[in-house]
Amino acid sequence: MSNVAELQKKIGYDLTFDCVQCGYCLPVCPTYETMERETHSPRGRINLVKMVAEEKIGIEELQNPIEKCLGCMACTTVCPTDVQYGTILEGAKEVIEENTEKPRRTERLESFLFESFFPSKGWMNRLGEATWLYQASGLQRVAERLHLTKVAPTPLEQFEKVIPDLPSPKERRQRKKAYAADGPKKMTVAFFIGCIMDGLFWRTNEKTIELLKRSGAEVLVLDGQTCCGALQAHSGQIDTSVELAKQNIQAFEQGSIDYIVNNAGGCGARLVEYHKLFEEGSEWEERALSFVRKVKDISEVLVELDGLQFTESVNEVVTYQPSCHMTNVQKVKEPPLNLLEKVPGITFKELERPDFCCGSAGVYNIVNYEESMEILDVKMKDVCARDPETIVTTNPGCLLQMKLGVERAGKKEDMSAAHLVDVLMRANPVPK
Repeated sequence: MSNVAELQKKIGYDLTFDCVQCGYCLPVCPTYETMERETHSPRGRINLVKMVAEEKIGIEELQNPIEKCLGCMACTTVCPTDVQYGTILEGAKEVIEENTEKPRRTERLESFLFESFFPSKGWMNRLGEATWLYQASGLQRVAERLHLTKVAPTPLEQFEKVIPDLPSPKERRQRKKAYAADGPKKMTVAFFIGCIMDGLFWRTNEKTIELLKRSGAEVLVLDGQTCCGALQAHSGQIDTSVELAKQNIQAFEQGSIDYIVNNAGGCGARLVEYHKLFEEGSEWEERALSFVRKVKDISEVLVELDGLQFTESVNEVVTYQPSCHMTNVQKVKEPPLNLLEKVPGITFKELERPDFCCGSAGVYNIVNYEESMEILDVKMKDVCARDPETIVTTNPGCLLQMKLGVERAGKKEDMSAAHLVDVLMRANPVPK
């Protein structure tokens, strides 16, 4: 990048001076723990960003440390000087993306995935329907028996094992645009269905709607909503993320709603920071702020409504793996635990290090598979020490990662992973 001032603005150079290199971030950083290198710690990455902005090193020397960052934001929770690490990280990723030459095939694939595939409801439905056909036709069993999945790249081969059972195309078409509350209406909410959640965790989305209904909420599924833009931002494609944010803001400006409800920690973290994508004082920032004020995780809304009573016992030992983005960005910590406490029959065992990342982090566990597995193995030691029957989490990436962790630990006969919503529905909640 020839213009130094432009580089410094985009990469967040001014923000790097808030870091006093104290080292409080080191004990909470998963990549520093597993990689044991200063350049793979938050303060090390910030120092590299500063050096790039001062043209003391080249952008290529920043690429590996930044790409290996999970973006879990654990460092921001312990930072005594409130360094805006997330802004610096996204700026660095954008600069790297703009200054890295890629094979034309790779560019085309990324363009399709981030601009067409994930943002498209049609493509997400096709993904779900194709996976359903693969499962329902018996092809999955044949592929496993003949070891055909071995020809897939390692991450895809591993994650193929833990994809949940999916609904038929007929079931998908039965979703309505609006659902009346069971009993007196307490509020009206719009449900953010997400891309991966609706493609691969469609049944969890349906249960989310059902829980809201039974709690006394009218639920709207608004047209025009799309991918939250988190995956694009994590890959340095900020412009695409901004356009997706605008589309979602416009979609959820329809009608009068009290909350915009999501059930995915990573999506929620992106949604609550939409205002940061726009120029301060602009019309889009004002519209984004109005949007952000309404964004809530499903657990927050269920606790506020307090409209359920659970009628069946879930007699299981349970632990909870929090989504990093839900905890560190959305600042939602207690509501999931409050809900689990109300489920009869649960014996809850807290992890020793619940805030340690599982290693999922969007597509991190695909593009940085080996590093992700090292982090997951640390997490699974903690999980196995609790010996739960169910690992509860609140994000699709975390859920797939924990399912894979159970496989890697050889515990699939004794242990499973489930979304909080699925666990709550197992207790047969009814309106109070």
